Amino acid sequence: MNTRYRRENLETRVERERTEFFRDLKNLDRRSFLKVAAGSFAAAAAAGKLGLGSFTSVAFADETAAKVEPFRIAYISDSHLYVKSKNDRFANALMRAVDDVNALEEQPDFVFYGGDLAQLGQPEELELGAQILKNLKAPLHIMVGEHDWYFDMGEKWQSLFGSPCWSFDHKGVHFVCIMSVLEEDFWTARNMTPLERMQTVAGLDNHLQRPFTVGEATRKWLADDLAKLSDEQPVVLFSHSPLYHLYKNWNFWTEDAEEVQAILNRFKTMTVIHGHTHQMLTNRIGNIDFHGLLSTAWPWPYAPSGNPELTVMMNRSDPFNPADGCGNGELHITADGLVDKVYKIWNRDPILVSAAYLASDGEEQRPKRPNLPSY
Repeated sequence: MNTRYRRENLETRVERERTEFFRDLKNLDRRSFLKVAAGSFAAAAAAGKLGLGSFTSVAFADETAAKVEPFRIAYISDSHLYVKSKNDRFANALMRAVDDVNALEEQPDFVFYGGDLAQLGQPEELELGAQILKNLKAPLHIMVGEHDWYFDMGEKWQSLFGSPCWSFDHKGVHFVCIMSVLEEDFWTARNMTPLERMQTVAGLDNHLQRPFTVGEATRKWLADDLAKLSDEQPVVLFSHSPLYHLYKNWNFWTEDAEEVQAILNRFKTMTVIHGHTHQMLTNRIGNIDFHGLLSTAWPWPYAPSGNPELTVMMNRSDPFNPADGCGNGELHITADGLVDKVYKIWNRDPILVSAAYLASDGEEQRPKRPNLPSY
């Protein structure tokens, strides 16, 4: 009797495991493909075969949007590294952010880096950043910033990290990253050296450079990437520059932002995450939510005009504390595919900017203000 009971249990267990195996196999191809594609792409990048015209897209067409399984993403952005012999404070700040993420009790599904890893795009600066980011426990997805690009037009950055444009699906959300800091050639006519070109772009308000654009080629790639998705598909898009017109004098501006918005606005659940501005920044245009990222290097002041009404501004940072106004944070993806944004300012209380706050035009769940007075 005991033998028969054990045999029946074994047969039941085998049948259950067989059922689970074939059920999981339906998703295995997709997951395996993602891993293989990512690995192949990294190998190609390491071989230096990718340029701006190269893109990676790992997306799957579904007639209806997939059900979203809530998850978390950690973010770090805008570290502006110099070589350590010149300035090690920014490197120490990036290491602090990596330690913050690694210390999370529940590790994020992945870490997103929002661009401007280097200050002057020097190979040594980018290599230092790559070395520090390798210490992250969770997988990394990274975006390029203008400080990473204009010394050698992205050659070193791409050799380390691959294409500046990529996409993939994760737990029912489509993620896509675009290169949004292209500039019209202002350097050739002035006979600028690569370093002079980089320093001009890094200056932001020097009136020599041109406004950032996404550009026709990337807009077409973005439209093609999203064309396979239904209007119901939740999408999160990463762009270094804000995809709206904020303040042109500081190049807090993307010239063809409205053309990009026209590609995005058919989606009922669309969130854009951007770096570059080094501050808490919140906007909503139509049904598109926009969130800025903190910097680990320094906070920017708010522009004299153009700040979105939904922004709950950080207080002015303490000039005697180099970490004040800096930090990192998290993106909480909800079951609706929306984003609850967490700003972890290092010496202040965390601040949550919820999707409900944006959807209600600021009427519900208004974020609390920072807990330090202005200086």
